[in-house]
Amino acid sequence: MTQQFPEHAPAAEAPGQRLVAPEEEPDDKAIESALRPKALDDFVGQPRVRQQLSLVLEASKLRGRSADHILLSGPPGLGKTTLAMIVAEEMGAPLRISSGPAIQHSGDLAAILSSLTPGEVLFLDEIHRMSRPAEEMLYMAMEDFRVDIVVGKGAGATSIPLELPPFTLVAATTRAGLLPGPLRDRFGFTGHLEFYDVAELELVLRRSAGLLDLAISSEGFAEIASRSRGTPRIANRLLRRVRDWALVHGVEDIDARACAAALDMYEVDARGLDRLDRSVLESLIHKFGGGPVGLSTLAIAVGEESETVETVAEPYLVREGLIGRTPRGRIALPAAWSHLGLETPEG
Repeated sequence: MTQQFPEHAPAAEAPGQRLVAPEEEPDDKAIESALRPKALDDFVGQPRVRQQLSLVLEASKLRGRSADHILLSGPPGLGKTTLAMIVAEEMGAPLRISSGPAIQHSGDLAAILSSLTPGEVLFLDEIHRMSRPAEEMLYMAMEDFRVDIVVGKGAGATSIPLELPPFTLVAATTRAGLLPGPLRDRFGFTGHLEFYDVAELELVLRRSAGLLDLAISSEGFAEIASRSRGTPRIANRLLRRVRDWALVHGVEDIDARACAAALDMYEVDARGLDRLDRSVLESLIHKFGGGPVGLSTLAIAVGEESETVETVAEPYLVREGLIGRTPRGRIALPAAWSHLGLETPEG
């Protein structure tokens, strides 16, 4: 039911100023939505997953049935949510969005499933964080399009079967290893998304710049792409920060030098490391002599939670060969010393 809110009286307009309605200034959410491709042909990168997914969707349309359930795995920011939206768009079906942390009881899942319409696409983000009772209910829903709802408690409890319309579940996870085997086996298609290379990120940035009406040189795109950590979400975020910098400084034709100046101001260096990443490296080298040092000790040294260091900073630093994880703790690799302009100690 849509709530009706009373309209407020418009504020007086100051001389020389124009009151701008909220609809006239798109927020970051609207911009992010506009940058998402709406079709598989517009989706940049992930050629293997895109080709396989296209085949699954085309076959389901030829059969006139809902597509098989789809599991998308991979690091954050690579396009799992975008692909789920594209699946619904390609199938001409409505999209229902929820997430694993929001489903903590089987009744939560039953409420969502029972309200689905035939052919609807249900997107569950971070499915590995869903509760175990809800997972067990999802098994039957995916395979038989049916759930059993238990009414009452104890000896008087009864199970009421509830038939569900055919639907397509698109699930996303950043930690596929946490999914139980019976749940993984019920997905008809599983796609793993990989990090993007610089050339693919440049294509993403060119498309986004066109939508944002930005004039950026080829060298500028390369500069932003090289600092985007192989992730389109980060690339688009940095592009918006470059746009802000150019707007404030009155720069219309944005070149590589302008992009570098903008990103340096936001503390994103030439290799894509931000303030937290450099703090981890500097603490590891200057305070602990390159390690090994435990995660909790390192987190205290940089003033962050252990989970933040482990999930936000570490994956990229390990992937870039800047730090290593050993049984005794974290160590700085030679590339970390070189990146900070330090001489690597012998041994």
